Amino acid sequence: MILFGTRPEVIKLAPVIEELRKYPAAFAPVACFTAQHRQMCEPLLRFFSIKPAHDLNVMIERQSLMQTATRTMERLDKILAGERPDMLIVQGDTTSAFAAALLAFYRRIPVAHVEAGLRTHDVWNPYPEEMNRQLIGRIAQLHFAPTKRAANALAAEGIGGENVYVTGNTVIDALRFTLAKKKWRAKGPARRRRGGKKLILVTAHRRESFGAGIDEICAALLDLVERNETIEIILPVHTNPAVRIPIEHALSAHPRIRLSPPLEYMDLIEVMRRSSIVLTDSGGLQEEAPALGLPVVVMRDTTERPEIVEAGGAVLAGPHRRRIVAEVERILENRDVYDSMARVRYPFGDGRSAKRIVRIIDAWFRATGPREMRALRRKVEFHP
Repeated sequence: MILFGTRPEVIKLAPVIEELRKYPAAFAPVACFTAQHRQMCEPLLRFFSIKPAHDLNVMIERQSLMQTATRTMERLDKILAGERPDMLIVQGDTTSAFAAALLAFYRRIPVAHVEAGLRTHDVWNPYPEEMNRQLIGRIAQLHFAPTKRAANALAAEGIGGENVYVTGNTVIDALRFTLAKKKWRAKGPARRRRGGKKLILVTAHRRESFGAGIDEICAALLDLVERNETIEIILPVHTNPAVRIPIEHALSAHPRIRLSPPLEYMDLIEVMRRSSIVLTDSGGLQEEAPALGLPVVVMRDTTERPEIVEAGGAVLAGPHRRRIVAEVERILENRDVYDSMARVRYPFGDGRSAKRIVRIIDAWFRATGPREMRALRRKVEFHP
């Protein structure tokens, strides 16, 4: 069983589902949809040809984290009792993923964790994601770490041992699938810098930015368009009122700031292809933007994806007005800085992560011995 409910989960698990489908003699994948992001997920489910066998419909208005967790467990429990899956696959760090993993543990169902080992080592940032993924790490039997750093983080916590594998991130699989299906090609950085306006894609929705953080981000965006006539901004606004209301109040009147509803995945990729730079507090965009040759300004104080910062493709500015403005202007005004950042392309994956994951799961179920599993690790692990 593969469980998902948010847009990032669908994007990152779709390649795994597709790969499992290729081996019907070995696997019978069952998709279970918790539906936190129903409106944003439904176009993706159609795009990736996923038809969930179960819909938990866990969301209610103004839902708390406790309600998300308990409604997920209550509704999933009946399904697990009926389906009796041999394994539950979860991705990332949502509250529903943690709740499902905990329930699977109670029912003695092995858990596989896609995108395991991401850490900021601050349980309040991002909240509640950092704690969720640490707890899933304690529960899971198989850990698919996107990078060596993520695998090392698990090892430092005494998690996983022989059952941690560096696979790369399936988000790159999904991106390459999308580019191929739409017959798009990733643009080089120079093509974005030849005259005209410089388009900046901005996303901001993190819970820890609510309030003062969102206000600082909005002020920075206003500063950027007022100080730079060549800058245009597009900001797909999250539906959460804690994000939508202050952003609309602060930014809706400016002619070079376009606020839009949340973009479908394919449209978001197209906007990235036309952009000069990405400003985000999202995790997924930190992975996707570099693959398209885009510098990233991370509007968070910490990131669980430090590989892109260390490689030089992103900078941390936090949700701080002056730092955001300074970093964006430094990158856009200095050709050498821009081109250096844009050359950092694939620290997170090579498009074959799902193949690795399914091959490892197959070997795990076949009870291959430790020596054979170590040999498999040497053959399949991702090395950027």
